[in-house]
Amino acid sequence: MKDEQEEVKDDSVDVTKEQTDKSPSSLTRRKFLGNVGGVAALGAAAGAIGLEPIAGSSRSVAQATEIGPENPIERLAKATGIRIEAALDDAADGIPFHPTNGDEELYPNKIGTYSKNLKHHPLTGEVVLSSHNAWINALKSGKFSDFEALATNGRFGCSDPTRQRRLVNPFAGYAFELETKDSHQFRIPPAPKFASAEEAGEIVELYWMALLRDINFNDYDTNPLAAAAAADLSNLSDFRGPKQGGVVTTQTLFRDNLPGATVGPYISQFLIRDTAYGAQRVDMRIATVAPGVNFMIDFASWLDVQNGCQPTATLTPGGLVFCRNGRDLGQYVHIDALYQAYQVACLHLLGIGSAWDQNNPYGQTPDGGAGGPLPVGTPGSKSMTAFGTFGGPYILALVCEVSFRALKAIWFQKWLVHRRLRPEEFGGRVEVERLGRADYPIHPDLFNSTVLSAVFSQQGSHLLPMAFPEGSPMHTSYGAGHATVAGACVTILKAFFNESAVIPNPVQTNADGSGTEPFIGPPLTVGGELNKLASNIATGRNIAGVHWRTDGIESLKIGEAVAISLLKNQEPTYREPFNGFRLTKFDGTTITV
Repeated sequence: MKDEQEEVKDDSVDVTKEQTDKSPSSLTRRKFLGNVGGVAALGAAAGAIGLEPIAGSSRSVAQATEIGPENPIERLAKATGIRIEAALDDAADGIPFHPTNGDEELYPNKIGTYSKNLKHHPLTGEVVLSSHNAWINALKSGKFSDFEALATNGRFGCSDPTRQRRLVNPFAGYAFELETKDSHQFRIPPAPKFASAEEAGEIVELYWMALLRDINFNDYDTNPLAAAAAADLSNLSDFRGPKQGGVVTTQTLFRDNLPGATVGPYISQFLIRDTAYGAQRVDMRIATVAPGVNFMIDFASWLDVQNGCQPTATLTPGGLVFCRNGRDLGQYVHIDALYQAYQVACLHLLGIGSAWDQNNPYGQTPDGGAGGPLPVGTPGSKSMTAFGTFGGPYILALVCEVSFRALKAIWFQKWLVHRRLRPEEFGGRVEVERLGRADYPIHPDLFNSTVLSAVFSQQGSHLLPMAFPEGSPMHTSYGAGHATVAGACVTILKAFFNESAVIPNPVQTNADGSGTEPFIGPPLTVGGELNKLASNIATGRNIAGVHWRTDGIESLKIGEAVAISLLKNQEPTYREPFNGFRLTKFDGTTITV
């Protein structure tokens, strides 16, 4: 070990004046990689991968320009040790068992499995099994060439190759991670079964969401269609949305069982409040689309989309409005940048000087990074302010970073585990049964509901009316990318801001969406409105018809788990005295990471 230490010392001090001028105490990549093996071996021999400073190091630092508690080789040892220890700690949790609902194996005709873009039978819309099997074989092999063959060997379904859509990024499900647990270490429970009462309850809700797309959320309490929806959902045998007094009400309609998500206006404050982006202003209005226009309401257009054809129908612009109804919210999540809602929420909280979390080592009162004095008597650092750690730039960066890590986790679930069919595909099964072309094991709760007659009266079929011409994107339903990112990003924000702080001067969208007006009601907290924001984004995808309730709620949870893993990896990198991140999970429990 002595010889090994001396070898590291002798190699590391070879820092010429030219190297020092270019980069203080720079080590070449070759020298560093040559030394890392010895550094790691030192830590392993000591039984602690988190490496301590190299014992007895006598490296001369006369030429070095940097100062600090470690010399360069000691710094590299610590940095390497932190990475190794984090990786081993994550690996110790193993990869969990990933059970499915069994529908893919249960039904030989694959009626409970996603199949958009593949070939389908013209009368029933059921997938052609040779196409399905080729797709599954490509997923099993993980070979880029096998996916390419789906298109070149005629497995895709559109008769016009110039209109053929493409699958969305299956390879994200195979990608590895350099921070957080591996994507395959996160899990979600099996989706509801095709024939279950829970599945029937979720499709009933989706039909009602479609019927209510153009009704303002603020009008639900007085709208007869909203009242009919609440009553119908209350009669279902296994509907799991929030209730008051054991029944669905117009206040809980289309909301989620998250702390604060059923309090106050439907739309979160962070989707409608005035927000600054530095010297610029963020226009919180949504470029919405025309009301009363739904898509895929006849079997021919539905089948065309299932075969993967790019639709010829287009959306009609509807002007700029503050979010007021399901169509507005659906269009927001149609073209958003996934993490943008949480970046804006972070900007808003920073802009109003919302209090930091109680464990922030710099205190709970931010000063916007300006370095101004804390108010007299305020706890926190008297000499320093948060910025690159624990401050605005850091939090904004994490909100972005966690989003793509969350996407890898959910893309694994989508492509390699569950392959749940989209709601529009289920609606096709309901329509085929109405037409008498097949008999499917759909739970009777759907047919006992009042919603199918309401949908048929509007459009003359039992297909699920879709908000977008193309229906869902070309990836499977379970889980939901938007909801996973929502769960991850909101969890980051809850870790850094005081969740119990009350939102000052709350607002709601006015009747025509041209502006906002004061909200008079119970206090709205930062934590509650962040949960509501996550719920809004997840449910907006449901209202558009592209996801199920469980897609949203279970994906919020897996996103939360990814964020917690990221925070856990970040914690050892700080040098400030720190007691951990304290936050409230979506299930209402409080944890410290």
